[in-house]
Amino acid sequence: MNPPWSPTSWRSKPIQQQPEYPDSAHLAKVEATLASLPPLVFAGEARALRSQFAEVTQGRAFLLQGGDCAESFAEFSAPKIRDTFKVLLQMAVVMTFAAGCPVVKVGRMAGQFAKPRSAGMETIDGLSLPAYRGDIVNGIDFDERSRVPDPERLMQAYHQSTASLNLLRAFAGGGFADLHQVHKWNLDFIASSALSEKYHQLADRIDQTLAFMRACGLDDAPQLRETSFFTAHEALLLNYEQAFVRQDSLTGGWYDCSAHMLWIGDRTRQVDGAHVEFLRGVGNPIGVKVGPSMDTDDLIRLIDILNPDNDPGRLNLIVRMGADKVEAGLPRLVRAVQAEGRQVLWSSDPMHGNTMKASSGYKTRDFERILAEVRQFFEVHRAEGSYPGGIHIEMTGQNVTECIGGSRPITEDGLSDRYHTHCDPRLNADQSLELAFMIAETLKRVRPT
Repeated sequence: MNPPWSPTSWRSKPIQQQPEYPDSAHLAKVEATLASLPPLVFAGEARALRSQFAEVTQGRAFLLQGGDCAESFAEFSAPKIRDTFKVLLQMAVVMTFAAGCPVVKVGRMAGQFAKPRSAGMETIDGLSLPAYRGDIVNGIDFDERSRVPDPERLMQAYHQSTASLNLLRAFAGGGFADLHQVHKWNLDFIASSALSEKYHQLADRIDQTLAFMRACGLDDAPQLRETSFFTAHEALLLNYEQAFVRQDSLTGGWYDCSAHMLWIGDRTRQVDGAHVEFLRGVGNPIGVKVGPSMDTDDLIRLIDILNPDNDPGRLNLIVRMGADKVEAGLPRLVRAVQAEGRQVLWSSDPMHGNTMKASSGYKTRDFERILAEVRQFFEVHRAEGSYPGGIHIEMTGQNVTECIGGSRPITEDGLSDRYHTHCDPRLNADQSLELAFMIAETLKRVRPT
């Protein structure tokens, strides 16, 4: 039996990856202000996503989760949100139509500001300063003033998340996601690519299907003109997350209303730690990053703590091992979960295990290794008789050159052309679409009939 939980019970547990604020009184004041503000999402929306996660876990849908590595205050704009939303729509329609599979869409958006770091300090030319932990904590410029954690950044993150959610809700329900507009979702900078032609061929088939439905009088279903879209981020700064815990008036349950879904990172998944303690008590669907060092016993303990009722919509295990470690590391975990009869959603994060430094000095990822990890993820689940339920990627609708390779290959020498990320390298729209077509073909073979 798990001990009693409260929104503050995490504060008695050991905690990792937290900034050291110099003014605790200022921090407490900001936390109190955040707790008094309206929530960003609602408990009913989180329950709706949990219901959709259950469909994925049981092999009847597929989870597409994508967005920025870390959102930025400086680069916040409506066109940037719109273009990322466009690419996610394109990827979803490719998977839905080509594989005949409903797609649950979750954006790493409207809250993905904090980043875990491998070290608390960063040293350049003999000067050591606190590591950059995302715009919600401190500034990216390498100077003493920028690197001091500032509680006011928590407020800025809230207001930017509010604006992002307003726009995303308008896009999802206001006609932008109408399947009759499927041709218009393409971005100008990939219009001349081979993938764009492949996408337009699929869009033509969708147009033909819609024309047939219109002729039969079946063209007025709301599912054709709007879509469900959810948000998620890593629940890293627990003082921020606690400020958005609300007790649902309908069910009496507690929900973290900063996002529809929250996840625990590979660096903060200690079974006796604060992050696991916090998320075990909220009713949102939650995720746990599963890296190559995950022990089978620890995984089962985590599942039992976070999903004691064995609810198929509750827990998403996000596998991030690296293309050279999936075949060795994943099968034992899948077997252990199946042997214990645990119901979980398995998804692949092919980004974080495949990061490297290019000869030019840029942090990058090889697109071929990303594809290879996804293929191996699917193959392991096929071999073990389990369902590979989702993909979790860092991507953008911007025309960036951050990951090498792809159908219009980006070289190491070309990384500097449009390298804009504040943190980790992201797939651009062309690479994201290529990945979507590959997944669609694979889903046709692995989905239960």
